[in-house]
Amino acid sequence: MKNLPSILPFIQELTNQVGDRLLADFEQTRVAIAKNDGSLVTKSDRWADAYIKAALEKEFPEYGVLTEESTQVLPDREWAWVVDPLDGTTNFARGIPIWGISLGLLHHGTPVFGYVAMPPLHQNIYGWSDEHGSAAFFNDQPIHLPEVSPDPDALGNYFFSACSRSLEKMGRSKFPFKLRMLGVASYNILTVAIGSTIGAVEATPKIWDITAVWVILKAIGAIWVPLEASQNIFPLEMGKDYSSRNFPTLVVSHAELLPMAREITKPFP
Repeated sequence: MKNLPSILPFIQELTNQVGDRLLADFEQTRVAIAKNDGSLVTKSDRWADAYIKAALEKEFPEYGVLTEESTQVLPDREWAWVVDPLDGTTNFARGIPIWGISLGLLHHGTPVFGYVAMPPLHQNIYGWSDEHGSAAFFNDQPIHLPEVSPDPDALGNYFFSACSRSLEKMGRSKFPFKLRMLGVASYNILTVAIGSTIGAVEATPKIWDITAVWVILKAIGAIWVPLEASQNIFPLEMGKDYSSRNFPTLVVSHAELLPMAREITKPFP
């Protein structure tokens, strides 16, 4: 594929269709059950998973598809989609209107296109990055990282986003800034891209949580740091089961903030 932006209309229409159905479900009684890993799943998750997978396979028959709820082994294909049909299921099931739909496109195992729709917030964040160029957008407007003061005395006016599991990993109770916990791994990290936070940390994101956002952050020049011994997440391995693999991740908006963020997350393995 030589023109990544050309797939944008299809992905926008697909996420609009799925988002409308999920919003309708969200207004009704939501019943969630626990999966083997302890996370929750609803009928809406499974419907969205099947609908998105079928639509992608019809539109891109030569591409593979890896999804959270059905196909968790990366197909051996040059191009493959990675899908989180409903990121933030616990929020969805508990009536909290922060949840989304995430689609990332891999080329030889490395993300080149990402799209995250947040239907309750009326937000769409997307971007692409390959040898032909990079770009990222928030509701169709180009994203540019804002200026941030690295002065420690000024950090109290900025937000840093964390997942609840991160606090235990970091062994911390005090921070030089205000914390926000959103309960949606992809959106948690994307708050850095849209300028809401100066950094974010996720302790246990899966590959469907981070594939799309990795592209967007790369396109705008944010700093992405894997918080485990292996420093290279991508390219992914063909034929590997990613159902139980976590990818602890730190993201900061500017390189000047990295030493401070590294110090905070030092307890991570």
